[in-house]
Amino acid sequence: MPNTKSAAKAMRQAIVRRVRNVHAKDRFKSAVKDVKKFIAAGKKREAMEAMKKAMSALDKAAKTHVIKKGKSSRLKSRMAKALAKIK
Repeated sequence: MPNTKSAAKAMRQAIVRRVRNVHAKDRFKSAVKDVKKFIAAGKKREAMEAMKKAMSALDKAAKTHVIKKGKSSRLKSRMAKALAKIK
């Protein structure tokens, strides 16, 4: 338990931030999984639509420092590379 008022406030803030970060992480992870699923199935049009959502979720996660900018770029690059291989 916190000993001071400021420590109690910091604890409350940490809880709120954790919930927000977990939500953002879930959003981009599920979006990336959708893209990979469509790529594996060979569905280029659906993959492209899912890719737009995934890129948006990754950019938002990187902007709010949920993940690093480099990780966001790396994931987007790998998805685009895999999407380009589909006939």
